[in-house]
Amino acid sequence: MAKLAGQLVEALDGLLGIPVPVRVQAWDGSVAGPPGAPTVVLRNRRALRRLIWQPDELGLARAYVSGDLDLAPGTDLYETLSVVARFAELPEIRTRALGPRDVLGAKGRRAVAAALRAGAIGPEPTPPPEEVRRAQGRLHSRSRDRAAISHHYDVGNDFYGLVLGSSMVYSCAYWTPEAKSLEAAQEAKLDLICRKLGLRPGMRLLDVGCGWGSLVLHAAKHYGVTAVGVSISEEQVALARARVEEAGLADRVEIRLQDYREITDGPFDAISSVGMAEHVGEEQYRVYADGLYRLLAPGGRLLNHQIARRPDYPGEAHRTSPFIDRYVFPDGELSPVGSTVARLEEAGFEVRDVEALREHYGLTLREWVANLEAHWTEAVRLVGLGRARVWRLYMAACALAFEQNRIGVNQILAVRGTEEGGSGLPPTREEWLVRPAAEVIAATPAGTDLGDRRSVR
Repeated sequence: MAKLAGQLVEALDGLLGIPVPVRVQAWDGSVAGPPGAPTVVLRNRRALRRLIWQPDELGLARAYVSGDLDLAPGTDLYETLSVVARFAELPEIRTRALGPRDVLGAKGRRAVAAALRAGAIGPEPTPPPEEVRRAQGRLHSRSRDRAAISHHYDVGNDFYGLVLGSSMVYSCAYWTPEAKSLEAAQEAKLDLICRKLGLRPGMRLLDVGCGWGSLVLHAAKHYGVTAVGVSISEEQVALARARVEEAGLADRVEIRLQDYREITDGPFDAISSVGMAEHVGEEQYRVYADGLYRLLAPGGRLLNHQIARRPDYPGEAHRTSPFIDRYVFPDGELSPVGSTVARLEEAGFEVRDVEALREHYGLTLREWVANLEAHWTEAVRLVGLGRARVWRLYMAACALAFEQNRIGVNQILAVRGTEEGGSGLPPTREEWLVRPAAEVIAATPAGTDLGDRRSVR
């Protein structure tokens, strides 16, 4: 047992036919693997057992979330995830499927013998309690969507406050040259959305998936609109309503616990959907797009901010990775941006602008990880060690996925045309991004009809 790590690494190298890219520290203290590589710690036999029963991303995640597998002190999480991701994408590994012949051959027998000596052969360990159990009901039914949203968003508002910071915005920030902090970058993103939507005093805004109310608060305060925000997370709605009351905007901002499929009180002059459409699902996307089209007044604008997968994304089409699906966003689905544009156009929208913000999300996620690590003790107290580890792994892995162009995020600006076919947009982007003057907002009571709002500059 004194050289357990060496035996395990040698057996794994032989079985895969290529050296593993990390150093391994076994529970007996022995270490083996390529010098200078990130060091992964197997704290007990159960760590190996998890990997034997589920030799993929999900097995690694279960071992990490449970604490059976960890990183050695000083080992960088981002570097480790990058090394493992590159290794998994190698042709020798990506096309490799271990079968009975591998296990029964000489290399396989050595690997099995090493696992036996390590005491790693045994029944499959129970998944960590943070893993989502078998989903109930039809995929993307209202009840199942509500349960999925609750799993992710009803973790606790205090925990989200630690991670997201004072802005309480849970989507990528907009890192302008002037934005020197996460809060400033998030405010820049909220303002960018309001300008793209052409918000003016007297307009009525619908925010689908409003989170903790940050966008509707910004729009009401800085653009003079009345706003409705909807979410199916009870904890989000509770805090959003409290924030509206605290801001003195209860007469202009309404927060509802409501599914997007239940909204019937259109029309709205503008609609925003930020980080919500990933929960809709491919089968329901036309229902989503058709519903927003009906709710939007002719000449109104839709801003759809949505994560996208690459068209050549491996695995089951549209579904997120096994780890994300089981631990973070149950039933979440990602589509290529081209598919999203097509669905919106099929519903009747005219797509006028698509802006990719992929790099912005990598920066934002790194800020969230830093916030979590800076408040680690408090985070563990609030949600438990397992869930805190889920979030650290998920956000760091997603930061790398955006930075390495494995996923992206896009703001799609679309309009519902007028009966005459007009878009309601000024002729140039510079014009429709102009923010209304502060004195115009301050001097215009809420609910005022300004007629042709395009003339307000």
